[in-house]
Amino acid sequence: MRAFREEDPTAKIPAFPGYAKELEALRRAGRFRKRRLYPETLIDFASNDYLGLAQKREQLHQAVGLLDEYESHGPKASMLVNGTHPIHRQMEEELAAANGFEAGLMVGSGFLANLSLMEALVRKRDRLFIDEEYHASGMMATGLLGERVEIFRHNDPEDLRRRLRRATGGRKIVAVEGVYSMGGDLLEREIFRVAEEAGALLIVDEAHSAGVLGETLLGIFEHYGIHPGPAHVKMGTLGKAYGSYGAYILASKEIVSYLENRAKPIIYSTAPSVVDTALALVNFRLLRKRAVRYRRRLEARRKIVTEELGLEMGSQILPLPVKSNRQALELQGDLMVEGFLVGAIRQPTVEQPILRIIPRLGSSKKALRRLLRRIKESG
Repeated sequence: MRAFREEDPTAKIPAFPGYAKELEALRRAGRFRKRRLYPETLIDFASNDYLGLAQKREQLHQAVGLLDEYESHGPKASMLVNGTHPIHRQMEEELAAANGFEAGLMVGSGFLANLSLMEALVRKRDRLFIDEEYHASGMMATGLLGERVEIFRHNDPEDLRRRLRRATGGRKIVAVEGVYSMGGDLLEREIFRVAEEAGALLIVDEAHSAGVLGETLLGIFEHYGIHPGPAHVKMGTLGKAYGSYGAYILASKEIVSYLENRAKPIIYSTAPSVVDTALALVNFRLLRKRAVRYRRRLEARRKIVTEELGLEMGSQILPLPVKSNRQALELQGDLMVEGFLVGAIRQPTVEQPILRIIPRLGSSKKALRRLLRRIKESG
């Protein structure tokens, strides 16, 4: 038996190398980021809170009142153990019914929802076809799939059609976004047809289109007049337009059941926040009642952008290209001095840096005009 040997206190312990060099490289490239608490006095044109619901105090009070009907207000466990709450079920049923899907499934975040869909639905002989500008959560999920992935040119139906025709073997699964989060461009309608022709399952990430597009603001399916079928999956967030946090998946009963049995981020995560789901539920109900009014207000702000900058907006995202990362940060700083907050988006989120402006309902039309005129003056 080996005797315990005390370590020599004079022995040199190698220092952990740390990440200082990597951080310095990011600073030099103008790509360094950090969290900030922005002054509430700034006029917010940076947030994805498209309808301004995240700052409506009366909605928060309604959500708290809704929670008072139940003994618990926390998820307590995973969805498959004892974490599914009646509020979760109400949200799932109302979202599915409004959007024309058979079933719904609450998920902790949009990131987890994308991981769940791609990790679970793309099996060994299947092939995933994903738009090159799909959200980072989907792109990260592709790393789990190896050679089962093909990336097609952004919003290009013909490139997708060619790739689908060459594919052999198991299922074909296509992943796209209703509105692309940085460019603000809408999904090409033809992609719905291409996926249908190929017999492919179509996953549509509606994080930035639900609550913004369509006659009653249900999103890209409604915008194009497409009734969901068994080969459609809609993923969306409770953040963005719905003013809360969390996500949902809408699909056939079969696919929802399959995800409950195979999607690890759903099976092994604590259930979504009940408080956040309650807030999203009261916000969703408000939007269903006042959709026409909200749609007109969104359209009015897009019209202001056209009047001031001569740019047509299909969504509520306005990307303005700038020459460099440094210029993006400088322009953002200059606008903050004047009381405005906009996004300065740099690599690797985008290929070329942009100012990302959201003409949201939580900030006034008068302030939007002032911001756009200031940007126009700056060249």
